[in-house]
Amino acid sequence: MNSRRRFLIKTGAAASGLAFFADAKAGTDRKLVHHVFFWLKNPDSEEDLNLLLAGLRSLKKIKSLRTCRVGTPARTEPRDVIDQSYQVSLLTIFDDVKGHDEYQVDPVHAAFVENHAHLWSKVLVYDSMDILA
Repeated sequence: MNSRRRFLIKTGAAASGLAFFADAKAGTDRKLVHHVFFWLKNPDSEEDLNLLLAGLRSLKKIKSLRTCRVGTPARTEPRDVIDQSYQVSLLTIFDDVKGHDEYQVDPVHAAFVENHAHLWSKVLVYDSMDILA
């Protein structure tokens, strides 16, 4: 069997395996991960940091929220792929897109944004769906 044919067979098998995995996972529990990074206008202000942390703590009241973790950049060994320029991260997990969407319009979330947006100069959000558990 020539190399091209072996390559096509292996590629087809791999694609079939991924398709099978995706089909198998589609009917299971897929969580939505919502990761938010905040850059403070005054990054050296402990007062601003504490105000933001208090506001983030209030989000734990939202019913659709399953996990809520707040952190600051870890002082790991610097590498090209690591961004430590932000001041605070918020990692939240929801059962599904519906839970996330409910969170976005929840009055607690709206109050957080309204009362704390003056503290940050930049916010960056990464949303993802579980494909591996």
